[in-house]
Amino acid sequence: MKLATLKGGRDGRLAVVSDDLTRAADAGGVAATMQAAMDDWANAAPSLESLAAALDAGEAESFPFEPSECAAILPRAYQWVDGSAYLSHVELVRTARGAEMPKNLYDDPLMYQGASDSMIGPRDDIELADEAWGIDMEAEVFVILDDVPMGVTRQAAASHVKLVGILNDVSLRNLIPAELGKGFGFLQGKPTTAFSPVVATPESLGAAWDGTKMTLDMEVSLNGAPLGRPNAGTDLYFDVPTLIAHAAKSRRLAAGTILGTGTISNHDRSVGSACLAEVRVIETIEHGAPRTPFMRFGDRVRIDMRNADGNSVFGAIDQRVVKYDGPA
Repeated sequence: MKLATLKGGRDGRLAVVSDDLTRAADAGGVAATMQAAMDDWANAAPSLESLAAALDAGEAESFPFEPSECAAILPRAYQWVDGSAYLSHVELVRTARGAEMPKNLYDDPLMYQGASDSMIGPRDDIELADEAWGIDMEAEVFVILDDVPMGVTRQAAASHVKLVGILNDVSLRNLIPAELGKGFGFLQGKPTTAFSPVVATPESLGAAWDGTKMTLDMEVSLNGAPLGRPNAGTDLYFDVPTLIAHAAKSRRLAAGTILGTGTISNHDRSVGSACLAEVRVIETIEHGAPRTPFMRFGDRVRIDMRNADGNSVFGAIDQRVVKYDGPA
């Protein structure tokens, strides 16, 4: 089953989407919004599954599915936590900042709590005021959870993954070092996050979801030129259940919590990168200085994940970087 949030109101309108991403059906009869569905997932999911089956069979009232009409899957999420589970990425980015790898990072996941009050859709512009902030994309896999008890084990955590998708966790690389230097984490360096047009249940993903992670390539391009195709299942040091258990160590996680795995990164550099920071660090290592600039106004980033048949699984994130001129 695949679901989307269509634009309309602050929290959007829930829709079921056909497996081939061509048709959609209004799911308001089951749950008005994605959050409403997550709050009552045990009861809502079977009805949504029935609607999805009818849609795929051509037996439900439907309309053409347009990714440009999608909001973020949860335009206002109760919680958004993001790990950095690909240690290849962590190593490279920390090298760029002149920071050492903490020894405990190989035993204890790195995670931060992001701003979740204003997420954006897959075709919405990335609005920022200054190119000098170091605008970067970060292509990631994310999951949406139901209610997770405090102290959940890794083994039990897997059952709390209800939906899977991909996202663009935009980062402002030139703002982050000063923020982290204060010893209190990200704020300005992590602006609005964008999400894939649809999310899918783990069961519907087949072999692409092995129960703990996605195993497909993440395709990232900038202005039409390929940037990278790292595999989401390769070099993932901490899998999704491990990240969930880490986040829930000292508190409950509310239904609708979004959890990201962090920027996908492989040790095999021939597959390219899912963010510009990695590209720049590799260039510095090889040439003494970075050659690739961060994104500029007018640039376009596209992020997608395809199955073995070459079909997009979640729909593509396709965004332009535009100048924000301040409040009207």
